[in-house]
Amino acid sequence: MTAFAIRKSIHRRIILRMCLVVSLGLSVSVPSYAGDWPFWRGANHNDVSGEDSRWDQHSWPPKDAAWNAKVGEGASAPVVADGKLFTLGWSDGADMVVCFDATSGKQLWEQSYPCPQYGRRSEGDKGLYSGPSASPAYDRETGLLYTLSTDGDLNCWDTKQNGERVWRVNFYDAFDVPQRPLVGDRRLRDYGYTGSPLIHGDWLIAEVGDDEGALIGFDKRSGKRVWSSESRDPAGHTGGLVPMTVDSIPCVVALTIRNLLVVRLDEGHVGETLAEFPWVTDFANSIATPTVSGSSVVITSEYNQYSICRIDVSRDGAKLAWKEPYASGVCSPVIHRGHIYWCWRGVYCLDFETGRPLWRGGVFGDTASCLVTSDDRLIVWADRGELVLAETATRSPKQYTELARRRGIFQSDVWPHIVLSDGRLFCKDRNGNIKCFKL
Repeated sequence: MTAFAIRKSIHRRIILRMCLVVSLGLSVSVPSYAGDWPFWRGANHNDVSGEDSRWDQHSWPPKDAAWNAKVGEGASAPVVADGKLFTLGWSDGADMVVCFDATSGKQLWEQSYPCPQYGRRSEGDKGLYSGPSASPAYDRETGLLYTLSTDGDLNCWDTKQNGERVWRVNFYDAFDVPQRPLVGDRRLRDYGYTGSPLIHGDWLIAEVGDDEGALIGFDKRSGKRVWSSESRDPAGHTGGLVPMTVDSIPCVVALTIRNLLVVRLDEGHVGETLAEFPWVTDFANSIATPTVSGSSVVITSEYNQYSICRIDVSRDGAKLAWKEPYASGVCSPVIHRGHIYWCWRGVYCLDFETGRPLWRGGVFGDTASCLVTSDDRLIVWADRGELVLAETATRSPKQYTELARRRGIFQSDVWPHIVLSDGRLFCKDRNGNIKCFKL
């Protein structure tokens, strides 16, 4: 639009007006920058990007970082929207919410609040993580940003007012949430709150895991509690909630400590359980987020489960389509063009319909996240700063094909998820170091 506005040509102004009329007739969505990544796992909650990898423009491996920054500790991934990057970190007894200009890296504002380094009921693995784990969620309609601390602080920030806090609810204080129960045969682990909240219409939905509701819906503008789920399961340990539509019914999906849970969001049935599928993992430790494709959900866990499965959901409940002996300990599966991908001690590719393995390859450890680009390439962010570009099965159906790799970007585990937005890769490690690479 800017290019049109600058030109003085009457002819071009007429064309512009026509384009505006057409676009307004087709959509009432709030305008956004190209390639916004406003939620956990991207705009569609599935790690499938509408941007290409720029491999054909010889942009790999990425050159020197366009900018660098450092925030506090934490596994929370950044989100990018309206030309800004929002992220979380912990330092000196407080969580920090920081906003950067996504292009230049200039810090625009910072807010903070007192918070422990670990959740107040946390147990286990403190050498592997610290600080916030849940990623922010950005609401395009209002410009509000939502964050969740490991200690259960659900905060709403006004990004149009330099991050001024609008409201706050602490789950432990408001609902007296107990420590997660011991499940399986191994010792207890409780990482505090890890799941990014989900924006749905006028609601902000969070996995509270209380006896008043596994999921609770809050008014996104006021923070007032609106509804609670029928399920009372304790919260799981995944990256966040996922939207899903089942037989025209809007739903939200969670992997609780005991079940794959599908909850209705339609009027007259809000909070009701549409379907459940039992899924219990030793340590209560299903880290990978469920991935939705149509009426199916793919889940995977290590430990006693050590498997991946596809579950088909309908009004009649949840039915196992297939289960295979391959697992992801951390990385959430990505479903794209009939294939499932993830990286955990290697990149896997399975057939979505049958679960049959097509290939596995690459040298990787436990830490990884990945996304698929519009030109059918796979970007993997792994270990202590391994940035990898590989072909999907669309381009390489019989074997893993690695196109480029850049090593040693950071010195600590890269738990935070990789982000691709507007031709830029945003990379973060657990110590809060951030690098932006322009492709």
